[in-house]
Amino acid sequence: MSVTLSETAAKHVNRYLAKRAKGLGVRLGVKTTGCSGLAYKLEYVDEQMPEDVVFEDRGIKVLVDPKSLPYIEGTTLDYTREGLNEGFKFINPNERDRCGCGESFRV
Repeated sequence: MSVTLSETAAKHVNRYLAKRAKGLGVRLGVKTTGCSGLAYKLEYVDEQMPEDVVFEDRGIKVLVDPKSLPYIEGTTLDYTREGLNEGFKFINPNERDRCGCGESFRV
Protein backbone atom coordinates (compact mmCIF):
# COMPACT_ATOMS: atom_id res chain seq x y z
CA MET A 1 0.00 0.00 0.00
CA SER A 2 1.34 3.40 -0.89
CA VAL A 3 0.56 6.88 -2.15
CA THR A 4 3.47 8.70 -3.80
CA LEU A 5 4.40 12.11 -5.18
CA SER A 6 6.12 13.00 -8.41
CA GLU A 7 9.24 15.14 -8.17
CA THR A 8 7.35 18.22 -9.39
CA ALA A 9 4.54 17.68 -6.85
CA ALA A 10 7.05 17.29 -4.01
CA LYS A 11 8.85 20.50 -5.03
CA HIS A 12 5.54 22.40 -5.20
CA VAL A 13 4.42 21.12 -1.78
CA ASN A 14 7.82 21.96 -0.24
CA ARG A 15 7.70 25.50 -1.66
CA TYR A 16 4.17 26.03 -0.39
CA LEU A 17 4.93 24.68 3.10
CA ALA A 18 8.02 26.93 3.26
CA LYS A 19 5.93 29.93 2.22
CA ARG A 20 3.35 29.11 4.92
CA ALA A 21 6.19 28.67 7.42
CA LYS A 22 4.31 25.74 8.95
CA GLY A 23 2.74 22.46 7.96
CA LEU A 24 3.19 18.75 8.30
CA GLY A 25 2.39 17.71 4.72
CA VAL A 26 -0.70 17.05 2.61
CA ARG A 27 -3.87 15.09 3.26
CA LEU A 28 -5.43 13.20 0.35
CA GLY A 29 -8.88 11.73 0.34
CA VAL A 30 -12.10 11.28 -1.60
CA LYS A 31 -15.60 12.61 -1.16
CA THR A 32 -18.90 11.57 -2.73
CA THR A 33 -19.94 14.02 -5.45
CA GLY A 34 -20.36 14.62 -9.17
CA CYS A 35 -21.62 12.52 -12.05
CA SER A 36 -19.29 9.58 -11.50
CA GLY A 37 -19.52 9.38 -7.72
CA LEU A 38 -16.17 10.36 -6.18
CA ALA A 39 -13.94 13.43 -6.20
CA TYR A 40 -10.45 13.93 -4.85
CA LYS A 41 -9.72 16.10 -1.82
CA LEU A 42 -6.35 17.64 -1.12
CA GLU A 43 -5.41 19.95 1.72
CA TYR A 44 -2.29 21.08 3.49
CA VAL A 45 -2.23 19.90 7.09
CA ASP A 46 -0.64 21.10 10.28
CA GLU A 47 -1.64 18.19 12.52
CA GLN A 48 -1.92 14.45 12.11
CA MET A 49 -5.21 12.83 13.13
CA PRO A 50 -4.98 9.58 15.14
CA GLU A 51 -6.71 7.60 12.39
CA ASP A 52 -4.52 8.91 9.52
CA VAL A 53 -2.48 6.45 7.51
CA VAL A 54 0.85 8.15 6.89
CA PHE A 55 3.14 7.67 3.90
CA GLU A 56 6.34 9.58 3.33
CA ASP A 57 7.72 10.18 -0.13
CA ARG A 58 10.46 12.58 -1.22
CA GLY A 59 10.53 14.04 2.28
CA ILE A 60 6.80 14.91 2.26
CA LYS A 61 4.26 13.33 4.59
CA VAL A 62 1.10 12.19 2.80
CA LEU A 63 -1.81 11.56 5.18
CA VAL A 64 -4.83 9.53 4.10
CA ASP A 65 -7.97 8.74 6.06
CA PRO A 66 -8.69 4.98 6.25
CA LYS A 67 -12.04 5.27 4.42
CA SER A 68 -10.39 6.91 1.38
CA LEU A 69 -7.39 4.59 1.21
CA PRO A 70 -9.05 1.76 -0.80
CA TYR A 71 -9.98 4.30 -3.51
CA ILE A 72 -6.59 5.98 -3.80
CA GLU A 73 -4.16 3.20 -2.92
CA GLY A 74 -1.34 3.23 -5.47
CA THR A 75 -2.06 6.81 -6.56
CA THR A 76 0.72 9.18 -7.57
CA LEU A 77 0.14 12.88 -6.99
CA ASP A 78 1.64 14.99 -9.76
CA TYR A 79 1.78 18.74 -10.33
CA THR A 80 1.41 19.91 -13.91
CA ARG A 81 1.40 23.13 -15.91
CA GLU A 82 -0.45 23.19 -19.21
CA GLY A 83 -0.62 26.62 -20.81
CA LEU A 84 -2.15 29.02 -18.30
CA ASN A 85 -3.47 26.19 -16.12
CA GLU A 86 -1.55 24.51 -13.36
CA GLY A 87 -2.49 22.21 -10.55
CA PHE A 88 -2.34 18.82 -8.95
CA LYS A 89 -3.16 15.74 -10.99
CA PHE A 90 -4.06 12.37 -9.52
CA ILE A 91 -2.68 9.35 -11.38
CA ASN A 92 -4.84 6.60 -9.90
CA PRO A 93 -4.59 3.00 -11.17
CA ASN A 94 -7.97 2.26 -9.52
CA GLU A 95 -9.93 4.71 -11.70
CA ARG A 96 -12.29 2.95 -14.09
CA ASP A 97 -14.16 5.96 -15.45
CA ARG A 98 -14.10 9.75 -15.22
CA CYS A 99 -16.95 12.13 -15.89
CA GLY A 100 -16.82 14.39 -18.93
CA CYS A 101 -16.06 17.53 -16.92
CA GLY A 102 -13.19 15.77 -15.11
CA GLU A 103 -14.47 16.60 -11.62
CA SER A 104 -15.35 13.10 -10.48
CA PHE A 105 -14.34 9.50 -11.04
CA ARG A 106 -15.45 5.92 -10.43
CA VAL A 107 -13.48 2.88 -9.28
